[in-house]
Amino acid sequence: MAISHYLKDLGRGARGARAIGREQANDLFGQVLDGQVTDLEIGAFCIAMRIKGETAEEMCGFLDATHARLARLPASDRPVVVLPSYNGARKLPVLTPLLALLLAREGLPVLLHGMRTEARRILASDVLDALGISALNAPEKIANGTVAHIHTEALHPGLARLLAAREAIGLRNPGHSVVKLMNPCAGPSLVVTAYTHPEYQAMLHATFGTLGMNALLSRGLEGEVAADPRRTPRYDAFVAGAHHLWEEQQPGTASEVPGLPQDIDVDTTARYTRQVLDGALPVPAPLSRQVEHILRLAGQIPLETNP
Repeated sequence: MAISHYLKDLGRGARGARAIGREQANDLFGQVLDGQVTDLEIGAFCIAMRIKGETAEEMCGFLDATHARLARLPASDRPVVVLPSYNGARKLPVLTPLLALLLAREGLPVLLHGMRTEARRILASDVLDALGISALNAPEKIANGTVAHIHTEALHPGLARLLAAREAIGLRNPGHSVVKLMNPCAGPSLVVTAYTHPEYQAMLHATFGTLGMNALLSRGLEGEVAADPRRTPRYDAFVAGAHHLWEEQQPGTASEVPGLPQDIDVDTTARYTRQVLDGALPVPAPLSRQVEHILRLAGQIPLETNP
């Protein structure tokens, strides 16, 4: 078993590279996750895909391999809201913990999964730790109205190892796309995800449709799924893969968000999160809108096991 024959197609450069099919992508990514390839092959794969970019068919294959290997969380009593968090804060406070806690306050079970992939970012998981919410050691059922967070390695060590390759290579790789789309739940769930670059939108739409996923997609803030507190983005909803445009991007950007701190460190962000939850500071309007969309979409997901 080896992936060199795939690399011959993928690694021919921006103009000469050829996409591979879903079954081939499944096989390739499965070998990477299972540790059956060398570090040199992994590096070549990461660079080749960074230059070429993923097609929807390739992404479906990568997700097939991932879903077949993930340690899944047991089904909860309501659809689990899945919040991938891999970027963290660089300029503005990371608001993914606040989004998670606002959703839990509405009675939903919420899972945040992630790990550090860049050295100088403030992670959502660190903020949750500061708020007294410790990470799970292994997948377990999430109660209604509860936020849980888990490190990627507890879901699949090979996936965490692929993400960690960024430290050596200096570039994101397909693993970073996979973790933002994957569903680590055995029961009904709703994946809330985001894209930064507009060219990814069509690929994501096709991927959700092909896999029949439940998802809410919008433009992210610094790679995080929580809405930018200064503006309201476009929202695309997917129920069992069927696409619905729920809201167009609203014009304008607020010059100031009441109470939003300028510092982005863990303690300041945790304090701001508490103040908003306690009602001492207002919930940013775009975040309230995002919560409304997630609640609406979660209510449309049948309570049966999804793929």
